[in-house]
Amino acid sequence: MIDFTHSVLRISIMAVPFMLAVICHEVAHGLAALWYGDPTAKLAGRLTLNPLKHLDPMGSLVFLITALTGGFIIGWAKPVPINPRYFRKQREGMIVVSAAGAAANVVLVALFYMAFSFLRSHVPAPESLWAQTYEPLYLITQFGVVINVILAAFNLLPVPPLDGSKILAVLLPRNLAYKYLSIERYGLIIIVLLVATGALRFVFEPIWYIIERILS
Repeated sequence: MIDFTHSVLRISIMAVPFMLAVICHEVAHGLAALWYGDPTAKLAGRLTLNPLKHLDPMGSLVFLITALTGGFIIGWAKPVPINPRYFRKQREGMIVVSAAGAAANVVLVALFYMAFSFLRSHVPAPESLWAQTYEPLYLITQFGVVINVILAAFNLLPVPPLDGSKILAVLLPRNLAYKYLSIERYGLIIIVLLVATGALRFVFEPIWYIIERILS
């Protein structure tokens, strides 16, 4: 039975750090691509923090559903368009552009953790005005750390079409890379199976342990 009051509160806490995480992730891809000579994302108007330019209807719906059910949070933004043909150095460009999204999330982890640490060491008196906004801000910064760690780690998995697969493909011989990337059409099915079977537990259990130690 879903407690909708608790779920609405949960979503309101998670929404801002979630949107910031996925939007900065995509903008970082676009900025890195522009650095290597690809103006595609810029011409598409995607080098902006405006959520309307990035949010994917299905990705947002999945986020709401998983947030309501209280399980593993999943969601995504629209991928930023990239055209590697513009890259001055294609192999280097593909690696850097693919890794840029996760790098942006790592930066956000650091920023959210600094805010979290500040709030944890400055607990207000119960009767103060600051106390009314303290707990929501504390939970937002806490979730900001969690969602950005998860998003960075998840996207670096070598499962097409995730970013990790693009990095691996560049490092593989050309014929093997082509065969490897050809399974991208089954990527969503593979990801769903990994989540449904609990296989991702082996990846994320150590990460959860580290997060709990950091935030405890």
